[in-house]
Amino acid sequence: MKTIVKVLLASALLLLITLPATTGAEENSNSPMHWGFKKGRNGRQADAGRMFEVILEDHGAVYKGDKNSKEIYLTFDNGYENGYTEKILDILKEEKVPAAFFVTGHYLESAPELVARMANEGHIIGNHSWHHPDMTKISDEKIKKELEMVRTETERITGKKHMTYLRPPRGIFSERTMAVAKEAGYIHVLWSLAFVDWNTDQQKGAQYSYDKIMTQIHPGAVLLLHTVSKDNADALGKVIRDLKEQGYKFKSLDDLMLSKGGMKDPMLY
Repeated sequence: MKTIVKVLLASALLLLITLPATTGAEENSNSPMHWGFKKGRNGRQADAGRMFEVILEDHGAVYKGDKNSKEIYLTFDNGYENGYTEKILDILKEEKVPAAFFVTGHYLESAPELVARMANEGHIIGNHSWHHPDMTKISDEKIKKELEMVRTETERITGKKHMTYLRPPRGIFSERTMAVAKEAGYIHVLWSLAFVDWNTDQQKGAQYSYDKIMTQIHPGAVLLLHTVSKDNADALGKVIRDLKEQGYKFKSLDDLMLSKGGMKDPMLY
């Protein structure tokens, strides 16, 4: 009997030794989550709810800044070029406002000169994946490949080796995809202010974009706009000037992460 017990114990120990180590990503749920929140109103912050707040905190992700600081973090998603990014960059340069542009592979291939200008003028280039997939439906390795393809091509265009920020395509993610991205060195950046602005055949005029932004604006807002929108390009200058008049300051994502203690030193972009 003692011999049998010893054999069983030895077998169990051998099994533990030979089992492959699991990664943080493998231990996380892959249940897809679609980003959403209660919109900000009358200067009150947007609220994603306790569940999202905990998940984002656990994975070092962000979607808004300090509720007591009148600071705004301006971000753009660049899936493809529609002729308005140059105007947006002109406005940002004139108003001395920093921004982050989350680019896809298509954008890198079709508008490299604009990506180079973004970097040259001090803006952050963020990763929006190469093919814009639902990352909860692809493997860990494919997620890493999607991100690395964007990083490599961005480095080739701009000379900037590091990418720090990731915006999940379609706003869909899981704890697994967040863990994989974090292992690859990325910080998930979601948003606390957005509206339907990407339908290029349903543009409604600059006033529409202006009103959507101004009614939701709040301290610490991470504002998401799409550069394909003519409305956004036409409204942006007035939005920036009027928000400055209200006492808001435009900060970079590096400033946001420093304020949260998530970065020791800003990356060089």
